[in-house]
Amino acid sequence: MTTSVPTVFADGLGALLPALRELYRDLHAHPELSLQETRTAGVVAARLRAQSGWEVTEGVGGTGVVGVLRNGDGPTLLLRADMDGLPVLEATGLPYASVDRATDPDGNDVPVMHACGHDMHITCLLGVAALLAGQRDAWRGTVVAVFQPAEETAEGARKMLDDGFAERFPKPDVCLAQHVGPFPTGVVLTRPGALMAASDSYRVRLFGRGGHGSSPETTVDPVVMAAAVVMRLQTVVSREIGASQAAVVTVGAIHAGTKENIIPDEAELKLNIRSVDPVVREKVLAAVDRIVRAEVAASGAPKEPEITPLNAFPLTVNTVDATATTIDGLRGALGEDAVLTLPQPLNGSEDFGLFGTELGAPSVFWHFGGADRAAFGGIDPADLATHGFPAGLPMNHSPLFAPLQDPTIELGVRAMLGAALTWLDGGE
Repeated sequence: MTTSVPTVFADGLGALLPALRELYRDLHAHPELSLQETRTAGVVAARLRAQSGWEVTEGVGGTGVVGVLRNGDGPTLLLRADMDGLPVLEATGLPYASVDRATDPDGNDVPVMHACGHDMHITCLLGVAALLAGQRDAWRGTVVAVFQPAEETAEGARKMLDDGFAERFPKPDVCLAQHVGPFPTGVVLTRPGALMAASDSYRVRLFGRGGHGSSPETTVDPVVMAAAVVMRLQTVVSREIGASQAAVVTVGAIHAGTKENIIPDEAELKLNIRSVDPVVREKVLAAVDRIVRAEVAASGAPKEPEITPLNAFPLTVNTVDATATTIDGLRGALGEDAVLTLPQPLNGSEDFGLFGTELGAPSVFWHFGGADRAAFGGIDPADLATHGFPAGLPMNHSPLFAPLQDPTIELGVRAMLGAALTWLDGGE
């Protein structure tokens, strides 16, 4: 196994970068919502077919694309990138900013933005795919490049797996993926074991009895009920979960009513719960259910609430031994000091881990920086996980989130390529 990026790959990357920058700008300008990634999938499939040797399958799990590159005997490696954008109105002011709109699953017309860097993930994986296809004398094995839909809704990995992935494509010896974030460019962060939180999302419908705003005593006000639920939920983490435990409860959406002097019949909340320990997760979920039902009862509501699951992300766990091997490759590609070990799991969530779990393979996930180093002043990147980010730095899902093209594309390709070559056998 090799532990650095050979010169032949570095030279090829230099020649490839202009095309990758153009690709990134195009993808950023044309994001698509989860399970609507038809244009993106078409771009990906066309790029793979233009590279000699790839067997390309489209429509996996709906809009997913899988490329298989066989190059003699050796390990089989799964490399994954996600493709979907978010219903966010872009405010970056970039010349290639998205102005696209789409219809969401509820029938609403919404803006769409690559506010989580999936355009960067696609670009980097296509860059790695091109380099591996162009330098097959330098390695041996099989590469399975997975371009996954619907990561943002926790549907994509499951849909691809349920579409016969294990039977249709080579079984991997290891699964690798990466995610760009608001860290300084050139920095990679990961850890063995639990890396990212489990996530559970719910829609809660609260039922009242509507009426005139001048006579609230004749109604059961679901707006007040919703406000009480929101405020009470803030006590779950602060009063029911220990200070040494980790959990987050967020009410991200609240909808009720149409006019200021009409008390509506119902209100709707959308909740998100993050946890990194299964016992804590069950405790938080039980507390949320208890609080919602208790506030409904306290309000004298005419009907029990409806609590409907929206999506669920599993805990992302890096296989310990595989993480150590992958870190060797990342350090060889980016430098010894570029790879940092996170002291604790991040509260973000991912569905990538399903591939390793379902396919019986170790898996490793890491984050790489896409933010201007100048924005961090004298902050040591190693301290970010414990001391936080500079004020005002756009985070993932922000309408201002925009990784730098340079040097992020190059470093993202180098990171994934270095990790991949650590697992693949060396060439002749």
